Amino acid sequence: MVNDLVPVQNVAGPPAELIFGDWYPALRADVLRVGKMTKALLLGVPLVLGRKNGGKLFAMRDLCPHRGIPLSAGWFDGETVQCKYHGWRFEPCSGQCAEIPSLTSHETLDPTKIFASAFPCEERDGYAWVYMPAAGTGRVGGELPPVPELPKFSQRFRSAHLVADLPCNVDHGIIGLMDPAHGPFVHQAWWWRSRASIHEKEKHFEPIPEGFRMSAHAPSGNSAPYKLLGVYGEPITTTIDFVLPNRRYETIRCGDKWFSSLTTVTPVTPSTCRIDVIAAWNVFYWVPFVTPIATFFGARFVRQDQQTMIEQAEGLRFNPGLMLIDDADKPAKWYFALKQTRLKGTGEHPLAGPVTLHWRS
Repeated sequence: MVNDLVPVQNVAGPPAELIFGDWYPALRADVLRVGKMTKALLLGVPLVLGRKNGGKLFAMRDLCPHRGIPLSAGWFDGETVQCKYHGWRFEPCSGQCAEIPSLTSHETLDPTKIFASAFPCEERDGYAWVYMPAAGTGRVGGELPPVPELPKFSQRFRSAHLVADLPCNVDHGIIGLMDPAHGPFVHQAWWWRSRASIHEKEKHFEPIPEGFRMSAHAPSGNSAPYKLLGVYGEPITTTIDFVLPNRRYETIRCGDKWFSSLTTVTPVTPSTCRIDVIAAWNVFYWVPFVTPIATFFGARFVRQDQQTMIEQAEGLRFNPGLMLIDDADKPAKWYFALKQTRLKGTGEHPLAGPVTLHWRS
């Protein structure tokens, strides 16, 4: 974990308005084992997650509906979660109460009509994804949007993941993620790029549902990892999508060789967030140690972003005036416009059609 490399200080900046009614990665699914409960915080909501005997994941609000004690303080036997305070027992996927030990034959209360808050939870790409409904929605039912998934283009591939906590709100995390101008400064390295490599670039964008796409293009020639793909002798193209509420998909193709990544910036609280990167590839598939090498350099890359966000958070505590400029900051403007349309339920897509942007990086 990148968090082991750079300590995150308690310097959280101002909060952001959060988007509910969507899927978010809560934690890595491999920490969820039968009979064990694990706590998480997602969009400011305390959760307890686990895995039932058959392998099904569950996510519940970590609060007993009776007296508010965290359910994670109790017990989980692989089928039901039992509260430590009064022994109330719940089926964790539905939240339905199965038992109230204090009831006697003289009482008419039906425990099965009581529900603790439970959220849809699915396993994809090694993550436990949780659907977080808006407050007051009640029990989630009906058709939900599909669970996000990393695109793959062959049956044989390698994969790796990274995670890092950021002491800033999700808005700053996302616009930092899509910012094209910080690369030569934040990510200076012999294996990536330098200030001397800065040059003017032209990128084409197009609208997609709830997001926008940087259309397929030849990747930057001043990035060493892309140069390595030249050994295959075929044209290289990159496509980057951003989709609300927090997802950046990147796909690199070189003939039948490919690399794809899904990066999410997830609000932990209104003032803090977490970046997760899951990547898969069949590039250099047979090269020994390719996964630990890729993870090492990926961790260095994310660590640079993390350290910059820690330093930025120091300044954001003083609520400075901020600005966005054209054209490098135009994707950030699109993000804010898309977010407001989603929150308000009305509005038009900020891109009426294809757009060409120019910047130096």
